[in-house]
Amino acid sequence: MFSSYPHYDTVATGLALAIEIIGTLAFALTGIVIAARKRLDIVGVSMVCGLSAFGGGTLRDILLDRRPFFWVEHHQWLWVILALCVIAMIFFRSKDIELTEKMIQVPDALGLALFTISGTQIALVTGSPLLIAVLMGVMTAIFGGVLRDIACNEIPQAFTDHRPYAVIAFMGSWVYIGMEHWFMNEWLSSLIAFSTIVILRLFAIQFNIVIPSWMRK
Repeated sequence: MFSSYPHYDTVATGLALAIEIIGTLAFALTGIVIAARKRLDIVGVSMVCGLSAFGGGTLRDILLDRRPFFWVEHHQWLWVILALCVIAMIFFRSKDIELTEKMIQVPDALGLALFTISGTQIALVTGSPLLIAVLMGVMTAIFGGVLRDIACNEIPQAFTDHRPYAVIAFMGSWVYIGMEHWFMNEWLSSLIAFSTIVILRLFAIQFNIVIPSWMRK
């Protein structure tokens, strides 16, 4: 359905690229903060930051057999990420800043929204069925954070805090698909889906909304 739209062939080279770059930076910031909380050295900070920023997109590209990977095709962004890590370490060491979980909530919500949209767009461009495109959006959005937490010796937050995360990405991806089908305008569809995901995630955090979890007797 989507692959038949003439305008849709240019998404990956235009809007999706911009979304992927901004999402990469947003998730990179979350990786830096968490690595700094763990008091890792520059190598550890860089690795955690890279996993957070590129992990989800890499898994998506592997599953879609898409080459080259985003961070290989746009390798200049590796230098940006490394520079962010160095600057952040210098800044955090020179300032008496308490690194709290709240510091990553906004950039994490932004990254969640942007990577959900990006993953869904790219999957649609490859001609994937709608459900596969949605799942690619969810995986793109959450897998980097999962790798980040594992590298920091934590159970992934996406699975343990019980506040909707992957569920919101799943819903937001369908919102994007519905809006794209209705408006046939990727910019407007992306804006609506982005706003939906960010608002729902921050709302869930603010009011501590949780999803059902396994309860022991």
